[in-house]
Amino acid sequence: MEPTLSAVVVPVPEAEPRVGALRAESDPSAALGVPAHVTIMFPFLPPARLDDGARAALGAVLAGAPAFDVAFERVAWFDEDVVWWAPEPADPFVALTRAVSARFGLQPYEGVHGDDVTPHLTIAHWAPLPRLRAAAAEVAAGPPLRATVRSAVLMTGSREPGSWTTVAELPLGGG
Repeated sequence: MEPTLSAVVVPVPEAEPRVGALRAESDPSAALGVPAHVTIMFPFLPPARLDDGARAALGAVLAGAPAFDVAFERVAWFDEDVVWWAPEPADPFVALTRAVSARFGLQPYEGVHGDDVTPHLTIAHWAPLPRLRAAAAEVAAGPPLRATVRSAVLMTGSREPGSWTTVAELPLGGG
């Protein structure tokens, strides 16, 4: 199946041991093949527009941001629908989203959330509330997670299970 969507995300492979099973059970993006991540821009450009020029422009935007360390210590909620892990600091993710938005004229989530940019790593989504609460408690009970962000990836896929793949890894400056 041809990809119909694209995204720019920062994978957090260090999170997989803690949230991989929870995401597989309760995060639809995991079934699509998207790893544990913090979203920079979704949707990004239509896959047909991801030519060498678009990839080079995205690479230049990301290369303009320094690599950074991040910690995931706090579990938070969007209403009672989504349990997520808050990255600290969040500002580098916000800066990346704003830079990609400005360069390509896009809004995260097509502007559904207005100008708010809340970087997050989804733990569970669209599951019964007791399951969401259990997922939140399980992650909160563990130690903080630390990682170094050195790159983002451009991914394409569709709404079909297992369809998402990495098209390009794009280093941050100094990464």
